[in-house]
Amino acid sequence: MKVLVVCQYFYPEQFRVNEMCFEMARSGTEVTVLTGLPNYPGGNIHSEYRRFKRRNEKIHGVTVKRVPIIGRGRNRITLSLNYLSFAVMASIQSFFLSKKFDLIIVYQLSPVTMALPGIILKGLTGKPLILYCHDLWPASVSAGGIRGRGFLYRVLLAMSKWLYRNSDEIIISSKPFADYFRNVLGIERELAYLPVFAESVFEEMKRETVENTETHFVFAGNIGEMQSVETILYAAKELLDEDRIRIHIVGSGTSRKKCQQLAEDLGVTNVTFYGHLFLNELPFYYNMADAMIVTLKANPMLSYTLPNKVQSYMAASKPIVGAIDGETRRVIEEAGCGYCTAAEDYKGLAAIIRQFASEKDKHERFGQSARNYYDRHFSKMLFIERLNKLVQKFR
Repeated sequence: MKVLVVCQYFYPEQFRVNEMCFEMARSGTEVTVLTGLPNYPGGNIHSEYRRFKRRNEKIHGVTVKRVPIIGRGRNRITLSLNYLSFAVMASIQSFFLSKKFDLIIVYQLSPVTMALPGIILKGLTGKPLILYCHDLWPASVSAGGIRGRGFLYRVLLAMSKWLYRNSDEIIISSKPFADYFRNVLGIERELAYLPVFAESVFEEMKRETVENTETHFVFAGNIGEMQSVETILYAAKELLDEDRIRIHIVGSGTSRKKCQQLAEDLGVTNVTFYGHLFLNELPFYYNMADAMIVTLKANPMLSYTLPNKVQSYMAASKPIVGAIDGETRRVIEEAGCGYCTAAEDYKGLAAIIRQFASEKDKHERFGQSARNYYDRHFSKMLFIERLNKLVQKFR
């Protein structure tokens, strides 16, 4: 079978779409990816992809077609231009792309406009289109501060409804997404549920038990407005009297500099920032952690989301503490792998960090519970089985 995957982001950018495509190729599917020039998370186009270089690549058996885009930069204007440029350039490329494929899969992160080239290709070829939704739109922009009744929001709502309705199958990565599709977007049809799996580096990671007198907590991932890393920093201030608790923040994003400045202003000497790291560097920091941290802003729409980092944490057999609502809190509590408090509740986060640090005897059990839950619900093997069943419908 020949599959075209449309996604604005692809390797060397670190997104789960990479391993999905590589796994499909390993199983014998002929995969082509239509994507942009890599620029996430730094905001600038990678030097080796400038001046028309590497527009066509073969990566782990996957054919990659890249279109020129504007780097996302570090402000909302350049980010908007980045989103728009991929939608426009990939749509233009759709007319010239080889049409020798049987199925289109749009791996839809933010923005939803990355689905537009897929819709155009469906119209040009008559081939079926699966839209795999990882970020709800326009919920994502309303959580970012755009007024829910404003003109821009209404335009994005109408566009999102049109894009979603023009797909032949919608796959959701979090169960509560179904409520949003039904109640906000007015899409009543049955949706397929397919949660993501963790990257192989975490599924295959060997647990290392490190005996020390300190308790280490690690946040790993994007540091943006939605992630509410500020909640961790305010919690850290509450914990300054605990000289054996250390917090490590691994990652980068649009809010990193702001968070580092806040950490300096708060005087939280118990927090260390490490910046952006490559995937193969992360196991060192995971092994350092007694527990991982997950946070999101307090927002009803964000509570529908299950951040991908949760699967990585669980696959690595790590306990989790979170200041988070909704689906993520449900998963952590159902798994019995840690503690949660409400989103943005920094005092509550400080309290559960203290509690966890005082319960050394529970750490091993929490970690094993995380991995057991991952194996039952999120493993790569389960993902591939479910994806194959969905794809079989269109053979």
